[in-house]
Amino acid sequence: MGSGSSRTNDLVVPQANQALEQLKYEIAQELGIQVPADGYYGNMATRDTGAIGGHITRRLVEIAQQQLAGQYK
Repeated sequence: MGSGSSRTNDLVVPQANQALEQLKYEIAQELGIQVPADGYYGNMATRDTGAIGGHITRRLVEIAQQQLAGQYK
């Protein structure tokens, strides 16, 4: 990494935060994974947190593809 650069999880569109949180809980429920009520993920298995993140990414790609398909009909 060059000087002055940093990696963050800041959202490009901060208004999407609530929708992403809802998506996280929906996907965790679909996978049968209990999301910690206190928001601390340190006691969760890496496999579970990775599964949630992977499914979120897939779902976001699907949503984007559907929107793009709708724009170019």
